Amino acid sequence: MSDPLSRLLATRDWLLADGATGTNLFNMGLTAGEAPELWNTDKPDNIRTLYKSAVDAGSDIFLTNTFGGNASRMKLHNAQSRVRELNRIGAELGREIADAAGRTVIVAGSMGPTGEIMAPMGSLTHEIAVEMFHEQAEGLKEGGADVLWVETISAPEEYAAAAEACGKAGMPWCGTMSFDTAGRTMMGMTSAAMAAMVEKLPNPPIAFGANCGVGAADLMRTVLGFVAAGPERPIIAKGNAGIPKYHDGHIHYDGTPDLMAEYAVLARDAGATIIGGCCGTMPEHLAAMRKALETRPRGPRPTLDEIAAKLGGFSSASDGTGDDEAPGRERRGRRRG
Repeated sequence: MSDPLSRLLATRDWLLADGATGTNLFNMGLTAGEAPELWNTDKPDNIRTLYKSAVDAGSDIFLTNTFGGNASRMKLHNAQSRVRELNRIGAELGREIADAAGRTVIVAGSMGPTGEIMAPMGSLTHEIAVEMFHEQAEGLKEGGADVLWVETISAPEEYAAAAEACGKAGMPWCGTMSFDTAGRTMMGMTSAAMAAMVEKLPNPPIAFGANCGVGAADLMRTVLGFVAAGPERPIIAKGNAGIPKYHDGHIHYDGTPDLMAEYAVLARDAGATIIGGCCGTMPEHLAAMRKALETRPRGPRPTLDEIAAKLGGFSSASDGTGDDEAPGRERRGRRRG
């Protein structure tokens, strides 16, 4: 347990991760189509504020502003030559905030998908994907990230490439996929398939799980799928703050701090160890989640009916496994309006 995250996990039965990056930066003036990663050098005080807001709200882990910081995505902004620099500075700013927190806070170097489709369906080869993730990983390592955090992945091949890149960088890592298509990832992975895949990787993550997706209820159903697979490593739950709605010219997530507090407790009781928010999750949501996790006693594993009653219904009738014994088939939730 030489890495800070593993040491912290050994002392706690849950950790609070952070919330949204994009939502918070849009509230600071980021415009659609603008690369958030460029703010690491152009508006570093805004990024410090982003990180500090999560720490002040009680997060034990926060992700760096480097989600799209790979060569494929940065090429869209003619910044592919700046990958290492932008990732390094994104992590350096995080290290600065974490070291001033007065408690152990983990800086997680965010690495999102390349945005390209892996071969044989697409043109992105395993070797090129590894190279892209490795370049990003080395920048995050130079900047002082404690752990690499692969997130919002849809394809198992891309997840495996990121895992190999983390190994090449000599860095511990965590990795989540997004189950946003009737209980599966966009490329068809189920929760059970992911749990099995993770254990077979030559360089498995410290923790694995799900982020983003549809709403908190759907993510909870995926967590139950992970738990049913019986993994030994910690499970990550990082759900969106409700469902996105278009309101007054912008996207608004309808999840209240109270709803996210319910979600955090349900996620803990379901078996997740690292619990945070994704799109729409603001500091006020995180503060409510932290308070609930600290003050509400651990309860039995929630049923799908309990999840639907507290968080709203599921977006699909199945969790995508097609197995009558799967968690998503125990009881159908109602569609959330």
